[in-house]
Amino acid sequence: MEALHETGVTVRPATPDRTAGGILPRWVALPENTDEVAALMRVSAAHDLAVVPAGGGTKLGWGNPPERCDLLIDTRRLLLGDGSAVEHSAGDLVARVSAGLSLDVLDSTLSRFGQELALDGAPRAGTVGGMLATAVAGPRRFRYGTARDLLIGITVVLADGTIASSGGSVVKNVAGYDLGKLFTGSYGTLGVITEATFRLHPIPADRRWITVEPASLAGAGHGTTELVTELAAALAEPSAIELDWPDPLGPPTVSALVEGVAAGARAETVRRLMDGYGSALITAEAPAWWAVPPGADVLLELRVPPAAAHLALRAVAARRLPARVRGSVASAVLRVALPADVDEAAFAEFVAGLRDDLRRLGGGLTVLTAPPEIARRVDRWGPSGALPLMRRIKERFDPDRRMSPGRFAGGI
Repeated sequence: MEALHETGVTVRPATPDRTAGGILPRWVALPENTDEVAALMRVSAAHDLAVVPAGGGTKLGWGNPPERCDLLIDTRRLLLGDGSAVEHSAGDLVARVSAGLSLDVLDSTLSRFGQELALDGAPRAGTVGGMLATAVAGPRRFRYGTARDLLIGITVVLADGTIASSGGSVVKNVAGYDLGKLFTGSYGTLGVITEATFRLHPIPADRRWITVEPASLAGAGHGTTELVTELAAALAEPSAIELDWPDPLGPPTVSALVEGVAAGARAETVRRLMDGYGSALITAEAPAWWAVPPGADVLLELRVPPAAAHLALRAVAARRLPARVRGSVASAVLRVALPADVDEAAFAEFVAGLRDDLRRLGGGLTVLTAPPEIARRVDRWGPSGALPLMRRIKERFDPDRRMSPGRFAGGI
């Protein structure tokens, strides 16, 4: 489309290697700053083009496929206004970064100053914007919180091309809305994230993982809950407590991370506590499964109140499919992987039954990713009492439904 080229932004025909949830866009644009994204969005609004933002593409298969995709905006060339990708105030433990910056480059940049963005669990080849859009957080959320907790400023481009910011250095504020909280986990359905400002932490001087494979526990039952409860309240203050449960018929592995001052001595305290449940081992390296999803083909996410986490694990086991569970019992965010060749009907029954169990526990289940022939049998997002509010927000920010249409809950 000539109007897209008139923006001065590099625009190319899409190729099969750059799809959005299996949907091939008509064009791919590679803007280099926020103003260029705004120009693209103004043209898209004038010509009713559906837009999908994308970074490293590591999570484009999550959520529903968009109903349509005319323009994919590739954020990986985005820079800040001064032409840099990172504006780092080391003395203030704050960094303003381009949303298109890969996480591995951000890690490397900050580490030179002995600092880090304490968010793990996202592929390091992914981008800052993708991490925010999908609200990915890993094991250390137990101590540091999620992206919503560490994000102190954000700049976005709305569907009509308006540039809006909140927190940090405000350019234009959208009155009454906390843009950081709204856009984190929005899956590209409200606008394009172009910049983010984060609160940082010093890199801990030392880290120790204490791992126990509690053969004395019968599956992931009440004994695991007792162990996790003791760890969460321990004076040694672990930064993360994770579970890996490869077989619902067998015992889980539980691992705790201790980091910072006197990590070695504190790890010994945790080891003695965990020895009451099995033989614990202290290592200077994380277990191979740490902060890694339990699978990539069929991946579900369970969220329940922490007190009900052990009941959620029992509910998974009761479904009797070969599932692998991994995540935080203390924070009650668990990922469940199923085999890629799982039977369609069995998958639908598993999701429906587990959702019923979790609803009674005050929780829910999201199908993050699955092959299309399997995913079409279920609602990926499941029921949500917040859906009317989410629809009103969508109407406010994208009344013409052009931003990743249909990708989010309720077809938003």
